Amino acid sequence: MVRLSTQMIIKVKVIPNSRTNRVVEEGDGLKVYVVAPPVEGKANKELIQTLARYYVVRKNKVKMLKGEKSRSKVIEIEGY
Repeated sequence: MVRLSTQMIIKVKVIPNSRTNRVVEEGDGLKVYVVAPPVEGKANKELIQTLARYYVVRKNKVKMLKGEKSRSKVIEIEGY
């Protein structure tokens, strides 16, 4: 059996301190609302968890390539 790894790279704008976690498709990227505040990486952790649920992959398959301290991020999702 040969398994081909597929990956997707997406642009994401994060909106912290939202009422609910949700993902909205916007143009060529996504806008992701997270409940967590942008303190000590809490919003980034919740972003990864929210995207993993949205794309139905494990959290370890979602990686942040750029924008760790910015609202605009580039995310790689493996196995999608």
